[in-house]
Amino acid sequence: MTHPYQTLPEDRFWRTAVAERDALEITGLWKPKHAIARRTRIVTAGSCFAQHFSRALLARRYRWLDFEPGPAGLTPEQRKDYHYGTFSFRTGNIYTPKMLLQWLTWALTEAEPPGEVWEKDGRFYDPFRPGVEPGGFASAEELWTSRRDTLRAIAEAVRGSHVFVFTMGLTEAWQDRATGVEYAVCPGTVAGQFDAGRHVFVNHGFGALMGDMTAALRLMFRANRRLIVLLTVSPVPLTATASGSHVLTATSHSKSLLRAVASELVATQARVDYFPSYEIITHPAYKGRFFAPNLRSVLPEGVDHVMAQFFRDQAAAFGGEVAVAPAPVPAVAAVEEVPEPELTEAEELRCEEEILAAFAPGQRDG
Repeated sequence: MTHPYQTLPEDRFWRTAVAERDALEITGLWKPKHAIARRTRIVTAGSCFAQHFSRALLARRYRWLDFEPGPAGLTPEQRKDYHYGTFSFRTGNIYTPKMLLQWLTWALTEAEPPGEVWEKDGRFYDPFRPGVEPGGFASAEELWTSRRDTLRAIAEAVRGSHVFVFTMGLTEAWQDRATGVEYAVCPGTVAGQFDAGRHVFVNHGFGALMGDMTAALRLMFRANRRLIVLLTVSPVPLTATASGSHVLTATSHSKSLLRAVASELVATQARVDYFPSYEIITHPAYKGRFFAPNLRSVLPEGVDHVMAQFFRDQAAAFGGEVAVAPAPVPAVAAVEEVPEPELTEAEELRCEEEILAAFAPGQRDG
């Protein structure tokens, strides 16, 4: 008697595909739908982890596009501080599908973003990207002018690219109770004033996440009929949760829902694919080797391994050589150095969610 399992390849069985291999030798996790070549026009957006894609693409001389490069004359550090070159446009981090849908709606339709502005110490902050301008804008008019530049950049990025990489990060968010508009971070943390009667916490369920991502895809595909969307899920745990659950279980809840949404979209949308960077970093098979001691920051070797799998699986599916990043310049010092997290403390503060860590017990008075 025969049955389907008798003819399956070895990567369909746990023992041969995982248990009997060193974790770094686990291959073939991604079966890409679409070829991504060096000439492919690629844009990136999403949560903090998404910035690793642009770095890896540029290092291998792929065509990552920046539609909002910023003014000339900025130093590399200033460009980072002002969120130029982090993503393909200056939205800062886009954590949820709802936030992505908002930005796309404002950029690709006649809908106008709300006129709400947050103030702090005489400076003005954009509620939907409060971290992009260190110290805030000088006026509300300056803020709105800057936002219009970003909306133009988003529209140009969607219409002018071949692949849109979006990293989903969170299901938790804060909204305006009356309008339903979603903020980048809880009001009152970066700037603004928290109002319990006006501001409401939401933890998006599967249906809402699917609805928002489907609507976002519809807008993008309508604007660019050749566009491919590549989804990933950020492996970085939640900094803090307002769900009432322990932050560990809240993280599992959020990431599991986002991962399920990605799978459903891949199954139902021909132009949507998913790359498993989340699994490579977080799965028990890798025994946490890619996390820094804080169990949040992803080490450079983790990012390198993720991106090596990306290019290896592309080559396996579509032929050609595996794209390899240039070898690092050897250090002059002979003393062995402890590897630093990919994001330094200063860089993590460019992720709005990281600011929540400052409100943890023991930090509030520091």
